Amino acid sequence: MSTDHPLGTRVADIRTFLTEDPQSWDILWKKKVTPWDSGEIQPPLRQVIESGDVPFARGGRALVPGCGRGYDTIYLASALGHDAIGLDASVTAVEAANELVRSESSNPELVSKIQFETADFFKYEVPEDKKFDLIYDYTFFVAIPPSKRLLWGSQINSLIKPGGYLITLMFPQVPPRDPQPYTTGPPFYSNFASYEEVLRAGGSEWEVVLDKIPDDATLLDAHKGKDRIVVWKRSA
Repeated sequence: MSTDHPLGTRVADIRTFLTEDPQSWDILWKKKVTPWDSGEIQPPLRQVIESGDVPFARGGRALVPGCGRGYDTIYLASALGHDAIGLDASVTAVEAANELVRSESSNPELVSKIQFETADFFKYEVPEDKKFDLIYDYTFFVAIPPSKRLLWGSQINSLIKPGGYLITLMFPQVPPRDPQPYTTGPPFYSNFASYEEVLRAGGSEWEVVLDKIPDDATLLDAHKGKDRIVVWKRSA
């Protein structure tokens, strides 16, 4: 593994405790081993929402799997007026997210649009009339074992409505034929092809409506040269 890993030396701490059991994420939160938590939303998400380049719906429904402390869930409710749900396998993360929304917002209407749930994304179900206009994935795809990626694609397809958008902030992105130096982190690698393959295998048709390498000058230090943001639209 390269010594310039984007999460630094603490990635070794992650691997010490992380297993395929989703509850192992709660151990990391309890031990405060959360190097992915930068204390704010990632700038590329704000840029893609506020640029107007993609005509996102307003006042719909949004989902953030692996929401952590909930920065993105809160932002999507605020910026788009969505009823926004954040899911996390960690009870501790969900408690932290609820504490954050209580401490940062004095707007009861905004708070009413935000919900955090301790849940297994792969077992999560919603009725047909509650499917999502927007799903945002940042460090969730790379946190699940590659053997489960087909299940991720199937779930995304089942939860998002036709015409809905999926935002994937790929970090750290790596060349498709050379996943070094991040083959084992954080904790798994990602690239455009790995997302595309499992989304299309899910049985839906997807159009790439935005594919951008953010300007390094706009990124937090750990993300410079390692981010790619892609917005997909489910067409059928």
